[in-house]
Amino acid sequence: MRAENVLLILKIAVVAVTLLLLASLVALLRGNYRLHGRINVVFFTLTMTALLGLEVVARVLQPDIFNEFFQATDAWTALYVHLSFSLPAALLLPCMLYTGLRGKRWLHLRLAALFGILWAGTFVTGVFFLPHSR
Repeated sequence: MRAENVLLILKIAVVAVTLLLLASLVALLRGNYRLHGRINVVFFTLTMTALLGLEVVARVLQPDIFNEFFQATDAWTALYVHLSFSLPAALLLPCMLYTGLRGKRWLHLRLAALFGILWAGTFVTGVFFLPHSR
């Protein structure tokens, strides 16, 4: 397994779950709260699966997989900027799911605004700034 392949797969995953997130927002705008919730459960599951898969690869299977790649591409700064969006978004995601499923609308809407900003940053930095080839 090569760093380039892992990063390309992750970029595709980010685009795919972002499309799910947009579909969830369309369901919400149409007043279909149940569909909104179901899509968000799928969004949460796929996002956490990708994150855990990345952690297994990067920390257990091949702990040095990204070191040489980011050194060769001089992309450490891009990675740190990406992580400044993606890590808080990942931490916020379970809170979003909890507040949505429990009907805590006031808190859910405020967290959603923050999550939207963090996810937009995650998407832009992950898809456009991080290299996936040398």
